[in-house]
Amino acid sequence: MNKETIRNLPPVILVGGGGHCRSLIDVIEAEGLLRIAGIVDLPERQQETVLGYPRIGGDDDLPSLARKYSYFLIAAGQVGLPTLREQLGRKVTEAGGKFPTVRSPFARVSTHATIGHGTAVFHQAVVNAAAAVGCNVIVNTAALVEHDARVGDWCHISTGARVNGGCKLGPRCFVGSGAVLREGVNLGEGTIIGCGAVVIEDTEPFGVYVGNPARRIKDSVESRI
Repeated sequence: MNKETIRNLPPVILVGGGGHCRSLIDVIEAEGLLRIAGIVDLPERQQETVLGYPRIGGDDDLPSLARKYSYFLIAAGQVGLPTLREQLGRKVTEAGGKFPTVRSPFARVSTHATIGHGTAVFHQAVVNAAAAVGCNVIVNTAALVEHDARVGDWCHISTGARVNGGCKLGPRCFVGSGAVLREGVNLGEGTIIGCGAVVIEDTEPFGVYVGNPARRIKDSVESRI
């Protein structure tokens, strides 16, 4: 894509400048539908760039940035509950910003699936027929959301995780890398599934589940696993 074409793309601001942001940049560049105008990040990082893109302000600058730019994506990562991502999302919404949807050209999203605003589908991920993915969700690299599954807002389906057919995930869930959800399983709001866990039964809200078969080990209030 030449520079003139890139300049004519709609600009987007990424909110959060860590490792997840770098992966998101790669997806945005590959899709080629948005132009990254800059990164919102911590004040002490303002002199640094992220893969060549400038940091152009902090959270307090969102209202002024929203007067200049329409589109924002939450680029902070999520391990556990999405508290930080939700806080940033509220600030963007209050400032009047909008959330586009990003899909890697190397992912497969069925034309019969639905994807909410602010959601990013990463490389090699699959969202199959009749699946419904909510808003501001991360469907990470090589993750699977199978047919008829339902994924609530602010969830993160981590790298290589498998959400099988007919599963229902409440909002704010985290499914760790390589975890497998048996078909038809329901996850309560705020459930955290550890890496490699195998979930064969429904979960109660706000619990951390690990192992094969997965078992609840503690509450998920600001948990980190």
